[in-house]
Amino acid sequence: MDQSELDRWHMHRALELAAEGQGLVEPNPMVGCVIARGAEIIGEGQHRRFGGDHAEIEALRLAGHRAAEATMYVTLEPCCHQGKTPPCTGAILKSGVRRVVVAMRDPFPQVAGGGLAELQSGGVQAEVGLLEPEARWLNAPYLKLLETGRPWIIAKWAMTLDGKIATRSGTSQWISTGQSREIAHKLRGRVDAIVIGRQTAQRDDPLLTARPVGVRTAVRVVLDTHAKLSSESRLVRTAGETPLLVAVGSTVTESGRRRLADAGCEVFVCQGDAPAQRLDNVLAELGRRRMTNVLVEGGGRLLGSLFDARRIDEVHVFIAPKLIGGAEAISPIGGEGIEQMSGALRLEGVQFERIGSDIYLRGRPARPTDRPSR
Repeated sequence: MDQSELDRWHMHRALELAAEGQGLVEPNPMVGCVIARGAEIIGEGQHRRFGGDHAEIEALRLAGHRAAEATMYVTLEPCCHQGKTPPCTGAILKSGVRRVVVAMRDPFPQVAGGGLAELQSGGVQAEVGLLEPEARWLNAPYLKLLETGRPWIIAKWAMTLDGKIATRSGTSQWISTGQSREIAHKLRGRVDAIVIGRQTAQRDDPLLTARPVGVRTAVRVVLDTHAKLSSESRLVRTAGETPLLVAVGSTVTESGRRRLADAGCEVFVCQGDAPAQRLDNVLAELGRRRMTNVLVEGGGRLLGSLFDARRIDEVHVFIAPKLIGGAEAISPIGGEGIEQMSGALRLEGVQFERIGSDIYLRGRPARPTDRPSR
């Protein structure tokens, strides 16, 4: 194995380690690190939790004195500033590592190339760009939050083979199998917020919690322009146990806001006259709260609004081998939609999995700059 192949092999391992931090480290990025002497790995590390040791520190601890003259592979530029933990660059320089291979620069303003510059000025051979597309793909939610101030939007739905998420009467329980719903609960358990519209809340009366409890407790968000969410709904009745944010319009009466607030809900007043403006205002607020991943569970009107605004970053779909028919049965994505097939959003990074009798599909709307090499 030549050096370039060896470098790729170790960086692939670092990316695998980084991915294990999903749901645990946000709003920080997922980071993995490998320290090696040739083909021998002498230390591995990952960012395991928000506020915990960085991947480089964990790998250096395992490598010990053998880190001297070794090569470090890390998926994101080492930090050079004092945050919740000391800067990694100082520890790397002190260890005697002779070469650092970085997948991508960290755009975080307090790093942004400074970590690489500090290593190079300290005599370390620092290189950047190995498997960068894969690293950017992994940390796309972190990068989006930094660049736009908006969270990563994950759209999730279960549908029949004829593309319906509910019958004409609105019945949707249950389209998918129990096994599929277990996966959906795991998805809920790693995001910062779960968003639905008021009509879905009224029709399904969901709890929107992860069962069993996941690594994160998502804030439940209901878009309710006119503050009509029932006080008897399971969402409102459990507002004291699991956070519930109700996003209302600016024209809602004080009594309407007070009713929800007195029940334990947080009421956020959206600005904007048009639904699209209010939706954007809610997403901006979630971004201000440093929410990295937001799960949207429908229905068709909300998902259609996000689709029309090109706000959907990732989709998770469970397809059941069932047919229900009906011109009035609900489809997963409403809104205006596209006019010509040539304008259809194509998914990339698509993965298929059979879950019992269901098909589980996930992928991301194609964005050329984010596409990893395959």
